[in-house]
Amino acid sequence: MGDFKIVLLPPDVQEHWPDMIRARVPGAQVLVFDGPEEALHDLEDADCAYGYMPPEVFSRARRLSWIQAPAAAPHPSFFHDALVESDVTVTNFRGIYHDNVGHHAVALLLALARRFHTYLPQQLAHDWKPAEPAVHLPDSTVLVVGLGGIGAEVARICKALGMTVAAVDPRRTERPGYVDDLRRPEAVGELLPKADFVVVTTPDTPQTRGMFNSSLFALMKPAAFLVNVGRGACVVLDDLVEALRSGAIAGAALDVFEIEPLPANHPLWKMPNVLITPHIAALDAPHLLERRTEIFIDNCGRFADGQPLRNVVDKANRY
Repeated sequence: MGDFKIVLLPPDVQEHWPDMIRARVPGAQVLVFDGPEEALHDLEDADCAYGYMPPEVFSRARRLSWIQAPAAAPHPSFFHDALVESDVTVTNFRGIYHDNVGHHAVALLLALARRFHTYLPQQLAHDWKPAEPAVHLPDSTVLVVGLGGIGAEVARICKALGMTVAAVDPRRTERPGYVDDLRRPEAVGELLPKADFVVVTTPDTPQTRGMFNSSLFALMKPAAFLVNVGRGACVVLDDLVEALRSGAIAGAALDVFEIEPLPANHPLWKMPNVLITPHIAALDAPHLLERRTEIFIDNCGRFADGQPLRNVVDKANRY
């Protein structure tokens, strides 16, 4: 295309991006701002942008065609009504966390299966006492809720461990070889009673927010475990606490929470059948900057060349 004007807004704009964009799109006009309000004038004739853009700023960007969201699953507030109802294409960084978060999820699953939630407190108490037998994974079924990049990595490793793997996903229709049963999300209630482990990797969308509540916990096996590395809003904490207290499910391992930071007086901290990590599955993970850069610069080139963009978001569903 002839003109190419892009505005870079916070967060996490990298110093080398402007030069990389100009190298990929010769003649590109690249402008970097510390905040969206500073960019009001230049957004009026910008073709594309990176970063968060509130409604009052977005309304000034009349020529805008594409926004690169600064996250794999942006906060729901990113998708305000004006953006969702517009013709502006949104892309994100999904896929860059698949190994880091996927491996953390499997580590939590293995910790539950091997009863580490029992043995770690016993270690601190100097208490040498065998717990109930570990879960034999080849005789177990895992249900992966969300078969995107992270969910697919979880499913692949679980299959390598000998587990039966079921999954639900709203987009994916072709079943990978490491998944035994792939369904639409509407089938989650049918699959839950068969699962020994349920791993949640979904983004926060209108469809997933509060998805795991008392109704779904009631469908799980009493011996089943929940692992959540997706978004905290997908699991209703009060309902989870009740399910754990009542024995509706056997335990949980959580890296994300409906309330963050998890309050110091929250009952989950002291529950003997719970493992907690403080939203660190991808904290300081290697290669994330390189992966973000590769997707963004590639999309700049694709946009300039009139080619399809990578990681296009379904704005109505926020993923």
